[in-house]
Amino acid sequence: MAMKVRAQLRHARLDGREWRVLRPDPALDTAVLYENDRYPHMCVDRRAAYRIGVLWLLAARSRHTVIHLPLRAGRTPAEPECAGRPLDLVLSQHTAQLRASHWPRLRAALGPARPHTVRIPADRRPVERPHWQTRDRLHDRIHADTMFLTGSAAVFRFTAEYFFDLAFLAPGSAPGEETPHHACSDLNCTTRVLVNTYCLHVLYRAHWLPRAELVGAPD
Repeated sequence: MAMKVRAQLRHARLDGREWRVLRPDPALDTAVLYENDRYPHMCVDRRAAYRIGVLWLLAARSRHTVIHLPLRAGRTPAEPECAGRPLDLVLSQHTAQLRASHWPRLRAALGPARPHTVRIPADRRPVERPHWQTRDRLHDRIHADTMFLTGSAAVFRFTAEYFFDLAFLAPGSAPGEETPHHACSDLNCTTRVLVNTYCLHVLYRAHWLPRAELVGAPD
């Protein structure tokens, strides 16, 4: 058995180098990432948390694939607490040597999309993180309306579990019901896994506004 997520694979050639960029397909409609005055925070439902977790594990397994999550066009959670400047998200290992400043040119150079299926073994074995002062951390930077997270395979495997926790343990909610209780994950508050940001707060949201109710959504 394997965990599977559909995706689009695109290639680009930039500055004499071939690039491989993967995006979820269909887009993550119920996941958004915001930058505000305190720290970046995400809102996800259970399905989006699962898909992000699988793609997060792909970032751990594929040294030269750039994972692009275009979250700025996502819907808006019906519950409050999610607000700020919308951001996309890009994941890559250090070995990919992706510079945030090069991303707008790389994104513009991407070729046509090809259907692709991400398959990750279902018996995932997360890495136990040692003492919080470890040097193996995610380097985070915000540039061009995008949050970039770069790190090792081990740190991506470790942090993927934050999303699987929400996917498998967050409360279910039928249409019209209220969320039974608060559920969230915090990357960094205790583990200090991020270098530049105090915290990436990931908040479970069961209810989302229909797209017709969005006002001023980014292109």
